Amino acid sequence: MKADKLLLEFEEIVSQLGYRIRKERGNFRGANCVLEGDKLIMLNKNQPAEIHVGLLARFIEGHDYNSIFIKPAVRKELEKIWDLQAPRKDPELEFTDD
Repeated sequence: MKADKLLLEFEEIVSQLGYRIRKERGNFRGANCVLEGDKLIMLNKNQPAEIHVGLLARFIEGHDYNSIFIKPAVRKELEKIWDLQAPRKDPELEFTDD
């Protein structure tokens, strides 16, 4: 699925979770916040759709999305992204009791 189409699908899911998306220009990455009681997700217009898709996928993962219908193809894409974003173990960074 293309990033632009996926972005529209993710925006719909975020809307169903009770958040509104604002796209602004600026020197920021993007995040969610509550401003005067309004739940917002800010996306940087200067970033490509692929970055927005990743941010929204991470946001959706952190919220209770089970009560929302997500199209099977969109759910599959979400799961792919979540697998890619999962922290990987780096053996050089592991601590041992030696």
